[in-house]
Amino acid sequence: MALLILHPGRIALAIFAGLALLTGGLALGVRAAGRRRVRDIYRKAFTERHRERQLVAATAFYVTFAVVRVLTHAIRAGRGPFHNLEMGGRHIHHLVWGILLLLIVGYGWLLQIGTDVRTPSPWPGRIMAFLYGAGAALTLDEFALWLNLSDVYWERQGRASIDAVVLFGALLLIGVMGGPFLHALACEALRGRSKP
Repeated sequence: MALLILHPGRIALAIFAGLALLTGGLALGVRAAGRRRVRDIYRKAFTERHRERQLVAATAFYVTFAVVRVLTHAIRAGRGPFHNLEMGGRHIHHLVWGILLLLIVGYGWLLQIGTDVRTPSPWPGRIMAFLYGAGAALTLDEFALWLNLSDVYWERQGRASIDAVVLFGALLLIGVMGGPFLHALACEALRGRSKP
């Protein structure tokens, strides 16, 4: 509940710190286990492609959400080379790009792209899952805007609850979908540390 009353800048910092910790933990696990062993663990954990696609989508969702939050705070603070995209004096919100990505992925899935029907390669499915997760994050990040039909992104009603729910949901989904892989990777890292 404390997350709900934090300033939006602190929420973005917490999201970025969580992403950095997750990335650092995975990097340490990979380094301790070795690339070949990590590949074996990954293949064993994701024998079913749809579970791998779920993890890719959840991870893309979380990373996109975190990056967009950091960028929007940088734009608002006037830091860095970032600025709002405008066409004809009209601000183009990032939910537009999210909706376009979701439409492209939906149409691709209607054509059986990334569903394992047309190709034995896992890459089309991974790409479509990544695009789906990124599109969902871009769209849901501005949920308050399409719910209220006004730009309340920086208003109190448009900020705190969405931050908390989306962040918690994305982390939970990554843990559920990637649980066996992350657990095996952690065990391998601990085993690697205990070797003389």
